[in-house]
Amino acid sequence: MTDTSPQGYKKLPGSERDPLPGASPVGPVDPNEQIEVTVYLRFPPTSNLSGTISEQAQKKRPPLSREEYNAVLSAAPEDVAKVEQFATAHNLTVVSSDPVRRRMVLAGSAEAMSAAFATELQTYEHPGGSYRGRTGPLHIPEELDSIIVGVFGLDNRPQAHPHLQRSNVEAHPIAADANNAARYVSYTPLQVAQLYDFPEGADGRGQCVAIIELGGGYTDSDLQTYFQQLNLPQPKVVSVSVDGGQNAPEGTPDSADGEVALDIEVVGGIAPGANIAVYFAPNTDQGFLDAVTQATHDTTNNPTVISISWGAAEVYWTSQAMQAMDQAFQAAAALGINVCCASGDNGSSDGVGDGLAHVDFPSSSPHALACGGTRLEATYDNLSGQYVLSSEVVWNDDPTASASGGGVSDVFPLPDWQANAHIPLSINDQHSGRGVPDVSGDADPQTGYKV
Repeated sequence: MTDTSPQGYKKLPGSERDPLPGASPVGPVDPNEQIEVTVYLRFPPTSNLSGTISEQAQKKRPPLSREEYNAVLSAAPEDVAKVEQFATAHNLTVVSSDPVRRRMVLAGSAEAMSAAFATELQTYEHPGGSYRGRTGPLHIPEELDSIIVGVFGLDNRPQAHPHLQRSNVEAHPIAADANNAARYVSYTPLQVAQLYDFPEGADGRGQCVAIIELGGGYTDSDLQTYFQQLNLPQPKVVSVSVDGGQNAPEGTPDSADGEVALDIEVVGGIAPGANIAVYFAPNTDQGFLDAVTQATHDTTNNPTVISISWGAAEVYWTSQAMQAMDQAFQAAAALGINVCCASGDNGSSDGVGDGLAHVDFPSSSPHALACGGTRLEATYDNLSGQYVLSSEVVWNDDPTASASGGGVSDVFPLPDWQANAHIPLSINDQHSGRGVPDVSGDADPQTGYKV
């Protein structure tokens, strides 16, 4: 294909965008609209992050301390300086520069942004609302080629969905057989922990769990009521604003509030001694990525685990966004932070509807722990007052609408650590790829969690 980049520019690899399904352009954006974009830079060329993670996985070395990480994996000063020069030359302001996160924020008018990255910004209408968007690739100066990993924020379409389904008790009433086996019943987090032999006395003390949320919110009064009902102390929960995102509860469990409540209450129910930091960000690829890197490098809350229950099929992501997110997970791994991602709740199609199999990102990142779903059935023992595991099978109520996500990635190759896991070939075209999920636990809404 002929390269149509302006003179002195190159296409930013993986930055191509198509309109959302059902979206139509309604006109150009206001040229004076002020926009902030996030620019992510490469790891230093001299770093060996993959080697570091491999050695850690083989237990040949411990995770990096923050001081060690900062010294070897922060963005190179000369790379930062080149982006600063680029911004000045295109009437853009450097709002912030964070070499540790390899992140720079640039601000300017829509007109200046369009010129700087050789793109056109349009307003699009789609069934879910409107967004500022673009089509085709972004462009960067040749001297920044390989230095800039991705540019996010020009397009602010909604990126992900919460992976949450509510039980319909009218369609699926609670039932029990002669042995009092509860087939369709929800459990408290304490009961699920007991069924999974969660170690007694391990309450998460001294740890912090980061939860990424792209909408919704919680109220302290709801949390207080919930943990009182469980006879547990209320965990310490703090909200952290990312890119202007806020703890903004809508007041209905059918909104993103349901996901926020589920995430906090399950974590707090099983690990009430742990601190919980909830990172609220806009539901865009920029907000999602910024939330992950902020949590990873948060020296105030110091998370040791990052929990992500939002995602979308790989086909809805740009390659630059998936690459940048995977690099963010690599950074977390180097610091010894485990990133857990839900694998989706729309079965092997992941809700795409094109007749092909799809996996959900970011769970398909080889540096995330992809978490699938099961149906957990138990027998209630009146003598002990506890549930006893009866059966556990894959959650597959409706293969296209209510089922655990999973399959073979179309983007990420089979990682070395799955070489002996007997991952099947993709049913789409028989290619080998990263298999999803890695682990599974109770997720079927008919045997789910009381929140």
